[in-house]
Amino acid sequence: MRQFEEGTTLDRFLLETTRDHPDASGQFITLFNQITLAAKLVSARVNRAGLAGMFGATGAMNIQGEYVQKMDIYANDTFKRALEHAGVIAMIVSEEEDEIIHVPPPFVPGHYVFCMDPLDGSSNIDTNASIGTIFCLFRRDAGPGYGEMTDVLRSGREIIAAGYIVYGAGTVLVLSTGLGVHAFTLDPTVGEFFLSHHDIKLAPAARTYSCNEAYAAQWDPALQAWLGALKEPSLGWSARYIGSLVGDFHRNLVKGGVFLYPPTQKARQGKLRLLYEAFPLAFLAEAAGGAASDGRGPILDRVAVSLHERTPLYIGNRENVEELVAALSRGRSAPS
Repeated sequence: MRQFEEGTTLDRFLLETTRDHPDASGQFITLFNQITLAAKLVSARVNRAGLAGMFGATGAMNIQGEYVQKMDIYANDTFKRALEHAGVIAMIVSEEEDEIIHVPPPFVPGHYVFCMDPLDGSSNIDTNASIGTIFCLFRRDAGPGYGEMTDVLRSGREIIAAGYIVYGAGTVLVLSTGLGVHAFTLDPTVGEFFLSHHDIKLAPAARTYSCNEAYAAQWDPALQAWLGALKEPSLGWSARYIGSLVGDFHRNLVKGGVFLYPPTQKARQGKLRLLYEAFPLAFLAEAAGGAASDGRGPILDRVAVSLHERTPLYIGNRENVEELVAALSRGRSAPS
């Protein structure tokens, strides 16, 4: 892996890393130029949401049955407009759209399929908590036209890059192409992302968990027992929970910890979306040396069967995730 000094711009980082791929067409760099453009626009709007009248819900509901926030619509439209004309994207899958978004004529479709949650945690905007954009990329199968459903419904192992942007005290873009995880922080005075965390690594284990324990009574008894055992004072565990997936994952990626969003009696398939929430974060976790599971196997081994498919998620330091999944497995095999 190439070594980079802190303060390296994202543009230079991408140019240097693509030199290792002599067959590169330049579309990947163009794509990320458009992603960072959209990120800057959303970051600026988030920072002045109150002044721009962007707080609150629109009154509409999305395909997930969730109330749509004004900033959700802005972020969704901003990323679509930034990506559709550059000749790099064939299709977009968004949490806010029922169906696949094909690049409209006269724009030329490119090599990539872009899956996104345009603004995760947007209900937290009013409280000034961290929110973010989560995304992953597939390379489209070769062929004419604007792409098919089979270009999207694929295994997580076919992802070629993933990342997220956190809009909080600062705006941070975290990226991986499978070889290391790197974070770039936006300097708003010059409008550029600079490398701030090079080659982020998760230790084998940590002593922090993140979850909404208000739902614990609806969880698998084996999970309840595992979590209860962590509260033995001598073990030294602590809990940190923001209530924003991207915010909680980012904290655990930087400081260590395991995030869990189990199924409940009301949401037996889990609540998080596979294609544009679990897949991207699992890709990043594994690239950093961690692990991500749905409670039965690695998230990235799954093959998506629908655009808005849901899943449980257990993600973070590898040994912690393995211990949690083993506890769930023992619970399933125990006599009833």
